[in-house]
Amino acid sequence: MRAINARTARRRRVPGAALAGATALVSGVSVFVNSYGVRAGATPAVYTTAKNLVAAAVLSFVALIGWTVRTRRFGSAAANFVTTVPEAREVPATRRWVEWLALAYVGVIGGGLAFVLFFDGLAQSEPTPAAFWRDTLVLWVGVLAMFSLRERLRWWNLAAIVLLFSGEVVVSGGVGQLAANRGEVDVLASSVFWALEVVVARRLLRTRSPATLALVRMGLGALTLIVYLAASGSLDQLGAMNTDQWHWALWTGLLLSAYVATWMSALARARAIDVTSVLASSALVTWLLQLVVGTTSVSRDAIGLALIGAGATLVLVEARGRASWSERALRA
Repeated sequence: MRAINARTARRRRVPGAALAGATALVSGVSVFVNSYGVRAGATPAVYTTAKNLVAAAVLSFVALIGWTVRTRRFGSAAANFVTTVPEAREVPATRRWVEWLALAYVGVIGGGLAFVLFFDGLAQSEPTPAAFWRDTLVLWVGVLAMFSLRERLRWWNLAAIVLLFSGEVVVSGGVGQLAANRGEVDVLASSVFWALEVVVARRLLRTRSPATLALVRMGLGALTLIVYLAASGSLDQLGAMNTDQWHWALWTGLLLSAYVATWMSALARARAIDVTSVLASSALVTWLLQLVVGTTSVSRDAIGLALIGAGATLVLVEARGRASWSERALRA
């Protein structure tokens, strides 16, 4: 019975690269919406805390559903979300403290302080340069993954990184258009912290389920943000948020929960460099939304976005091809 369930799970299992594509879609919408939400009146830290509290609540509900249906719908999306990878091994007792430190980093830094830096930076800069600095994530992850995760950068990984980075430079109007102001520096710092989180999370997902890491990230992260507000004397502002501000927090919190759920699930199934490269295509989604509202034009960004799309597509095709080959090898 377990063998049958395992085969069923593999058939239903969505490839990590495809899940990363869903994450990119959510991320592109989220960046666009957050560029308005962060200016709704609440300070960036208060807004981020409210949004992350919403995401933590939503993810808790989704995880509860997953744990409930896991035995009845083995291999479903909800069940896979709360299930560790098949090759997961028990962590030796002598290394448990390392795992606890890693989980603390995911929650306190990845789900807490990095968000404060990002949204503080987003409030002080324009969406396009902010998106550029955020998408340098692929560069930092590429370097860290080689040395920490021992992921090999194949020719198509290098080609994709060149295409993605070149596209971001063109879309931002050239490197000379980027300002070394506090807002952009904050966004860059958050990208470095999140790159470290990607590597840490990828290791943790060898023994932990995506749901566990998602809940740690947003639950512990929200608690960290509350402590931060209390320490800075801004906690009362959270309770004083008006209906409009909570409206923005609700919608962006829902987007954040979808982002974290698909992101952790993708990392559990694919290499960090592949997942992060596909995520860079979120710039295409943000650009399309800006085009709809009239804040950008086709002629200005077309070449850069074409480069970004080509880079993300290259990774998506190659990564999915490798995954299909691996599945055939397992069945042989």
